Amino acid sequence: MTRRFDIGPIVLGLGSILVLVALFLSWYGSLSAWDTFELADVLLAALAVAAIVAAVGLLTPDADYLDRRAVPWVVGATLVLVAAQVLNPPPAAGGRDLEIGAWLAFGGSIAMVIGALLSLARVSFAVAVEGRDRRQRVAAVDNRPPPTESGAPVSRSSSSLLHPQPEESEGT
Repeated sequence: MTRRFDIGPIVLGLGSILVLVALFLSWYGSLSAWDTFELADVLLAALAVAAIVAAVGLLTPDADYLDRRAVPWVVGATLVLVAAQVLNPPPAAGGRDLEIGAWLAFGGSIAMVIGALLSLARVSFAVAVEGRDRRQRVAAVDNRPPPTESGAPVSRSSSSLLHPQPEESEGT
């Protein structure tokens, strides 16, 4: 049995989780996104949660709470918002350098774009899942007598198998 997994929603979900986690890490110096931004942090959190819901809906059609046509808009808004905060820091950042949280959010938003493109293109990978095939017993193999060591050990010959010596004929 072959089972197909859509890779797009998985990448989309992982990217949105990365953006959500990055909000709690330091973006500018020791300030997290929650300390630095006024409205962008709430928008990024809402967009990341919406992308997670969309990814779950794309994986399992029974949990389709967000229309798949909204996925590019959610992902695009996340990328634009993160890129704007990376390129133009807010006044609360006070000229501090970018830290790991900003870069993880940027990478997560790019992963979300890749996941959205893969899900719209319906790229998937297939895994062959088969049940374990039990070995069948063959009567000829089961009824063999046990091996014995009744023979004498084989002596080693001095002649090589690659260069055998010619045998002498009896008539000459």
